[in-house]
Amino acid sequence: MPIVVKVRDVMDKKIVTLDENQTCIEAINKMLEHKVWSVLVARQGLPVGVVTERDIIRRVISKGKDVNKVRLGEIMSSPLITISPDEPIGKAMELMATNEIRRVYVVEEGKIIGRVTQTEAFKHILDVLMTLASM
Repeated sequence: MPIVVKVRDVMDKKIVTLDENQTCIEAINKMLEHKVWSVLVARQGLPVGVVTERDIIRRVISKGKDVNKVRLGEIMSSPLITISPDEPIGKAMELMATNEIRRVYVVEEGKIIGRVTQTEAFKHILDVLMTLASM
């Protein structure tokens, strides 16, 4: 019998959303407060992009820009790459590899309910493989 690990089985439900007009320093503070490394960026209340700690390092700090002044909307990655919670985890990994991204957002009934990161997906698949190997 095949083992199917679904996106909902490995998704992280911790989602932090900030407005596109908020600054990078506000995003950094929220990331630290919530122990996440990315924030969703909203425009008029709707998610339109994502900013990661890498984005801030590469697009702001390394270029000598001021984290207190650069707005999230200026550096966000868009559009969001999304997946259904009932898709197999392999599909999420394929989306990340194809789009050269480290996370996909999980959408159910038009709302973002979580995210899957490369690291968590890999850990989960590795756990399954180790379990199978020990049988």
